[in-house]
Amino acid sequence: MSTLYVVGTPIGNLDDITFRAIETLKKVHVIAAEDTRHTLQLLNALESKGLAAHVELKKPLISCRSQNEEKAAEQIIKFMDEGKDVAYASDAGTPGISDPGAVLAGMVRKAGHSVVPVPGPSAFATLVSVAGAGGKTLIFEGFLSPSPGKRRSRLRELMATGNAIVLYESPFRIVKLLTDIADINSDRRVVVGRELTKLHEEIVEGSAAEMRDDFSSRTSIKGEFAIFISGVKKVQLSEESTDN
Repeated sequence: MSTLYVVGTPIGNLDDITFRAIETLKKVHVIAAEDTRHTLQLLNALESKGLAAHVELKKPLISCRSQNEEKAAEQIIKFMDEGKDVAYASDAGTPGISDPGAVLAGMVRKAGHSVVPVPGPSAFATLVSVAGAGGKTLIFEGFLSPSPGKRRSRLRELMATGNAIVLYESPFRIVKLLTDIADINSDRRVVVGRELTKLHEEIVEGSAAEMRDDFSSRTSIKGEFAIFISGVKKVQLSEESTDN
């Protein structure tokens, strides 16, 4: 029986790589990755910083993206059937959390091999750790639908629970998302994390209306976003929020 190691990698700051992640990348026979070019760049960057001096960069790299995850998993399982251990890394953060990896892990375990987590960073946990109290229950939704109607409908369902919520969003839709949140409940407390752990990290908070106005007024918006919507004891939703 071989082992698949599901490896968390930095979401921005290379120093967040764990000793265990480095040791795992060193010892496995094969590295599977969401984007092999990105992972190779990560390995080269770690080597240049002296953090992964003995990782064998010439070991096989297999692409395993959301678009080909099942087919790639079959190839990975063949390697494992030959007695080879494999590490899997997504582009950034922890695989399986709004990233590929869940299908692979399930198929490998079903094939009779071991699946071992190598915990690491995630934008979800990073933002929650600094967001402050937001309620006992936390819902992680990740990316909502890009469709305006579906996005607002699901957002309304989530906010109606009264629980704290964590979402991911791109710079191209962040203003639309914040507008939707404010339309549903303009007073709900929101914490926005942009470029978490990176050089231009920004964490701001305020009411949903304040966050909408803040980002709407910016002439340029760049970076990746994680959004924390605080939980509330008594849910209040605007009747004006409709799904189109």
